[in-house]
Amino acid sequence: MKNYQMPKNFLWGGAIAANQAEGAYKVAGKGISLADLHKYYPDKSNAEIAEEQHKGMSLADVQANLADTAGYYPKRHGIDFYHTYESDLELLSEMGFKTFRTSLDWTRIFPTGDETEPNEEGLAYYDRLIDKIIELGMEPIITILHYETPVEITLKYGGWNNRKVIDLFVKYGKVVLERYQAKVKYWIVINQVNLIQFEPFNSTAIPYDTVDNYEEASFQAVHHQFVASAKLAAYAKTINPDMLIGTMMADCTAYPYSCDPDDVNLALRRNRMQYFYTDVQFQGEYPQYALNYFTENGIQLEITEEDKQLLKDHPMDYLALSYYYSQMVDASKNTMSPSSVTPNPNLKANPWGWAVDPQGLYNSLSQYWDRYHKSIIIAENGFGMYDKLEDGQVHDDYRISYLSEHIAQMKRAMYDGADVIAYCAWGPIDIISCSSAQMEKRYGFIYVDLDNEGQGSGQRIKKDSFDWYKQVIASNGETL
Repeated sequence: MKNYQMPKNFLWGGAIAANQAEGAYKVAGKGISLADLHKYYPDKSNAEIAEEQHKGMSLADVQANLADTAGYYPKRHGIDFYHTYESDLELLSEMGFKTFRTSLDWTRIFPTGDETEPNEEGLAYYDRLIDKIIELGMEPIITILHYETPVEITLKYGGWNNRKVIDLFVKYGKVVLERYQAKVKYWIVINQVNLIQFEPFNSTAIPYDTVDNYEEASFQAVHHQFVASAKLAAYAKTINPDMLIGTMMADCTAYPYSCDPDDVNLALRRNRMQYFYTDVQFQGEYPQYALNYFTENGIQLEITEEDKQLLKDHPMDYLALSYYYSQMVDASKNTMSPSSVTPNPNLKANPWGWAVDPQGLYNSLSQYWDRYHKSIIIAENGFGMYDKLEDGQVHDDYRISYLSEHIAQMKRAMYDGADVIAYCAWGPIDIISCSSAQMEKRYGFIYVDLDNEGQGSGQRIKKDSFDWYKQVIASNGETL
């Protein structure tokens, strides 16, 4: 690899989500999204918070959180990016960003999802935001849905397992594709479409106590998201064939615990049920192993002939991938559930149990490239950690080490042929954590002076990693 050079047009940058950064949840007609329902629990451990996230929400939880006027809901406030986006983007531009990924919040544009006409104030905000991204020389990568489903979709329709939600989402998607067709080339339809076991409520909008078979309802919801994605891909090509419509996966593949054939076999079957999502969206049909899994687990999906044709005719253009850590499975302990894993004794983890494994990124990129030969955007990669602000400085050498080693493994995959076209560090400015709703789980190159309950000056402070990433970009990945 010593003579390998990165492509000159490689897109270095970072990524956030609207619901974790914007705040301003009562501004300009915005509705309440699923993300706005996540409460901060100061007395719960990281493990307890993760368990709650994997469980999802009941209908009573949804109704109670909507009515709650005393609790603190961090994602409703974010880092006030809605008002500070210009100066925040200028800081990212100072690092030399070539691209910036963010989402559009569905509830700013269709507050309940049911409106006939979009909210023009919400669209006007995204006009300004996208124009600023472009003005600063960054390629916008836009996610149409990043856990911002309107809560009314849950209350009125029961969630994404209701086929009527397809048309509501497609209506919204067509509005933004039409409006930004000349400004945005790269679109991600749905963030991490495979996280129905890790982020079940955020992903599907289904309260777990409103259906008899939650796994079946979740896969039905994903099918409807596949169909909606295909419809938007078809529409995009009619208005601007140069727009690229991507799907996004969180890497949840697993290593076998040992060379025991049972461990190897479980890892194979687990990994296939991760590739299932991209098999459908790239190859245009449900693979037999997935149909067998559904039959063996009593899952019956409603899939029409029209659905099948849509999926066949309108595959996604590229893969967006998030990668943070690797996982391992032991057949004597673990099941087919993606959340059933065994800690890897060879790896160290952060305080949230995320095992640091740079070579896992090489493995993931290589496997996806070998399977599909589709261009890849690393849509998220980052290191969440408790950062200390001391004398106005943050010395985050652990973040520099993590990112440096992962970028080196990305280059290794590219050297071996993977067509990776962009690298988006997650949370380049500190934002609210998706999984824990904590501010103290920080990822950024820029420290935001706010605590878990939104207290603080909101001041932006460059960490040591700010200057490091600036050099990475300036050298096009040569200086790590």
